Amino acid sequence: MQVTEIGHNSKVEGGVIHTQLDTAIGWCRKNSLWPMPMGLACCAIELMAAGASRFDISRFGSEVMRFSPRQSDVMIVAGTVTYKMATVVRRIYEQMTEPKWVIAMGACASTGGMYRSYAVLQGVDNIIPVDVYVAGCPPRPEALLDAMIKLQAQVAKEPALSLQKRVA
Repeated sequence: MQVTEIGHNSKVEGGVIHTQLDTAIGWCRKNSLWPMPMGLACCAIELMAAGASRFDISRFGSEVMRFSPRQSDVMIVAGTVTYKMATVVRRIYEQMTEPKWVIAMGACASTGGMYRSYAVLQGVDNIIPVDVYVAGCPPRPEALLDAMIKLQAQVAKEPALSLQKRVA
């Protein structure tokens, strides 16, 4: 009686994986996104909860929270961005190395929220480019994890050579 093997047969394939370089680099990048928490208001509490053991952001390769812009590649803007803090947020974004991405967490970071005043920036996308928006006031940690999954899908599709910015 002949036994047929179901699944991966390393003898036939020789232990070699054929892929494109962009796909391999995209896989590495998407599974090692290091966030920099830019907690500005109450959404930062939910951001901290996403990093705790109950929600476990480390499942997605993002457990290394870095508070240095040189060591992080995802800025999570959580909370109300005032005009006083807008210049600081912009400066820290510019200090991040390429490739870099931004998540706007909460209604205040996305649109200014309920604060329609002279002191509040009406969306962080007025000063820096935002890749993923998270709705809610404040959004639950699961919503932030969903945003990380969406960002991972976006990062995996980006070609590696397009990340080099051209200076005009």
